[in-house]
Amino acid sequence: MAQIFHPSMNTFAKVTIFGGLFIATAIAFAWDRINRSPYVTEADVVRDQPVPFSHGHHVNGLGIDCRYCHTTVEKSAFAGLPATEVCMGCHSQVWKDSPMLEPVRESYRSGKPLKWTRVHDLPDFVYFDHSIHIAKGIGCESCHGRVDQMPLMRRVHTLQMSWCLECHREPDQFVRDREDIYHFGKLTQTKAHEHGLELLKEYGIETKQLTDCSICHR
Repeated sequence: MAQIFHPSMNTFAKVTIFGGLFIATAIAFAWDRINRSPYVTEADVVRDQPVPFSHGHHVNGLGIDCRYCHTTVEKSAFAGLPATEVCMGCHSQVWKDSPMLEPVRESYRSGKPLKWTRVHDLPDFVYFDHSIHIAKGIGCESCHGRVDQMPLMRRVHTLQMSWCLECHREPDQFVRDREDIYHFGKLTQTKAHEHGLELLKEYGIETKQLTDCSICHR
């Protein structure tokens, strides 16, 4: 019986199969890297704002509590953006003639709110409630990073589902004492596994349901 293909085609077939697997793996890896890159996630990207507000100056330098500007963080799904009147509470006296703050003064005169660009903006298909995270002992730093060291606000984490699940799978590694929720730089002090397990019991955190799809997708 005549041989149709040359014996070398066996080697060619093997190289093609393994080469295809290698290429597919490389493409999948490259896609994953791109999907997690700042280009897609906007992590570490400073967004344009109407006023170059420095959290580092206000939080670390002046010691202003997060709740002074984000007034609904403890009682609403949305932490809230500061009204112009909040800004003017200080800046009607401090730096009241600064050209940099003219947009704030114009907003106050006209009654038109400043259009802040949200830095941490989840997709519409994701349900997130600030109030429940605060009530269960999750500090600002866990999601927003060292805000007290940011001259301009930026996103530290990807906000992708895999990042959320890191906390939902092991909340004992992230939960902290309630008095430390609004303090920065104390995360390592509350990361002891034993203490975290104690806090889970104290706060009534049921870990089994935290990875259910319905928790975030409703």
